Amino acid sequence: MKLLEGVRKKIKKLFDKIGNERIKNNLLQAIPFWIASLATGLVAVLYTRLFAFAERGTFYIITKHIWWLFFITPVCFALAWWLVIKFSPYSRGSGIPQVMASIELATPKYIQKVDKLLNIRVIVVKIISSLVMVFGGGVIGREGPTIQIAGSIFRKIHSWLPKWWPKFQKKI
Repeated sequence: MKLLEGVRKKIKKLFDKIGNERIKNNLLQAIPFWIASLATGLVAVLYTRLFAFAERGTFYIITKHIWWLFFITPVCFALAWWLVIKFSPYSRGSGIPQVMASIELATPKYIQKVDKLLNIRVIVVKIISSLVMVFGGGVIGREGPTIQIAGSIFRKIHSWLPKWWPKFQKKI
């Protein structure tokens, strides 16, 4: 803990040496994007690896025990459907329309709707349900879900920022 405190103090000291307030403001606005980008990249790589693992499982079943698909496919499809319905109905679909809707609804009036479309629960359910679908032989892609996962990560990190933190404003 002392190490983190020491690092924080050194960074603050360097930050305070910057004389230009505009540069300080721009830097503070950029930091959450860097953190969210790093987190999104890590989750996307993990998701890709898990997706490939599920595909290898399906390939094994197809090559060694193809008749298992008569049982595994309906069970996996029903399980994936149940996970979505039970735990996060807003994680259904490809993910791209949900992010597009979130962008359109990004106003104080509709903030609760955006929170339903982009959150941590959506990330978890989207990953697990799509992996179950792929393992069951479902033909789905990971690109759309990755977009909704990324939007959820960026949204969550934005929500963690203190009130005083300079934020980008949507200008119309």
